[in-house]
Amino acid sequence: MNIKEIKELMQMLVETDITELNLESDGTKIVIKKGVPGVVQPVVTVTPTASPAPAATGNVAPPAPNPPQEKGGRTLASNQEYVCAEIVGTFYRAPGPGEAPFVQVGEMVEPGKTLCIIEAMKVMNEIESPLRGKVVEVLVDDAEPVEYGQPLFIIEKI
Repeated sequence: MNIKEIKELMQMLVETDITELNLESDGTKIVIKKGVPGVVQPVVTVTPTASPAPAATGNVAPPAPNPPQEKGGRTLASNQEYVCAEIVGTFYRAPGPGEAPFVQVGEMVEPGKTLCIIEAMKVMNEIESPLRGKVVEVLVDDAEPVEYGQPLFIIEKI
């Protein structure tokens, strides 16, 4: 489990009435407790729950790096890709109020170019372009809440 997944669990805890979350995965036990309403105080305990899993052998295909190209009843052209939210939070197109958006429709972007910010738990997380291409559409309005995996942009590969 990586830090991004832990942050998502913490955010889910904030957004619900649950006060404690216990999770065991791959020999790691994680306990997250909420003390004061709206404030998450993580308590992460690493406890070996089983012997380490043996190393995989043979040809194992890595997970697909791109999200499915059909979401919300829409199928993309073969040269288009969604850029999806990597975390639950609030979507912002610009670095601050009254400032120009990071990108506009029709603009060319390179890998690593900041497309937007998603604010989660008062932390601003920059979402970067995974590919070189042209921004075809912005699918989310500014200051709108977004879910993990929700499409944010459509980019046409160049």
